[in-house]
Amino acid sequence: MEILKGILKDKFATIALIILTLIYATLLFADFIAPYSKNFSDRTISYAPPSVIFTIDQNGKFSRPYTYNYKREFDQDSMSVEYKLDKSKKYYIKFFTNAEPYKFLGIIPCNIHLFGTEKGGRICLLGTDINGRDVFSRLFFGGRISMTIGFLALFVLFPIGLLYGGISGYFGGKTDAIMMRFAEAIMSIPSFYLLIILAAILPSNMTSVQRFILIVIILALIGWAGFARVIRGMVLSIKTQEFVQAAESIGASKFRIITKHILPQTTSYIIIAMTLSVPSYILSESGLSFLGLGIQQPDASWGNMLKEAQEYINILYRPWLLTPGFLIFIAVLCFNLLGDTLRDILDPKNNNR
Repeated sequence: MEILKGILKDKFATIALIILTLIYATLLFADFIAPYSKNFSDRTISYAPPSVIFTIDQNGKFSRPYTYNYKREFDQDSMSVEYKLDKSKKYYIKFFTNAEPYKFLGIIPCNIHLFGTEKGGRICLLGTDINGRDVFSRLFFGGRISMTIGFLALFVLFPIGLLYGGISGYFGGKTDAIMMRFAEAIMSIPSFYLLIILAAILPSNMTSVQRFILIVIILALIGWAGFARVIRGMVLSIKTQEFVQAAESIGASKFRIITKHILPQTTSYIIIAMTLSVPSYILSESGLSFLGLGIQQPDASWGNMLKEAQEYINILYRPWLLTPGFLIFIAVLCFNLLGDTLRDILDPKNNNR
């Protein structure tokens, strides 16, 4: 509660917390909010621009929101495909409409979506990609992977680093020397290049779920060493405290002393480190997927969605394809702002001041 009060006192951290909460809430209900499923594709509207929503009819009067489908035409002068609004028929926008079936929260069968159009209409708020897939819908499904991979990696990384660093720092001597040399060897491995090599040699028939799990494990196995080294340094100073000596004097086991008395004293640092580590894992996954070595099509992640925008023609004429990059920037910025604020709140020196 004290941490939350401290965050709310900082307006930038408060805004960051609200934005992250909204992002994760929308990702949780992605199937309901998105008008189309993650498997939706209509190649007749490949690279269609964002749908235009009208609230005023031809007579200048207010109307129920409606949209028009796009009509695909070939311009012989510019030798390019153009989309023009087909105003021969209106398609009214409906809320809480029946559409493609899905499982709400992954459990309850459902087919109700937040919004959609009448039968035959298409509504793509952020346009479509080369395969005619709705970019707006795919942002939600891609965000589930990009925004959760960091936390999953931390759940593997932090227990390993915490226990490893705690044992190394508590026992000291030769045990500490051997364990730290091994950790330093892990830290010397260039992580991003290792990820590229490992991802490149993976079998091509691996599913995206298998790749997702493997990326999480790889990120965790190459990231625990630096964290363990910091924990080891903290344990070296904590183990000389009187409460640790008291536990030793009454015959408590070494494992109990490490897990029950020493490691809980590092909680403040762990909270800060976790918050500041998530952005790096989001960027790592996005970078791998952008290079084509992470999550594979047709499954979405913000990284492989952004890959399509690397062509300068798409940047100039289809800017909606850059939306995943904007969301990555926002998410990373919010986590960093939140992490910096937590560091200020939990830093004892700062509290003394």
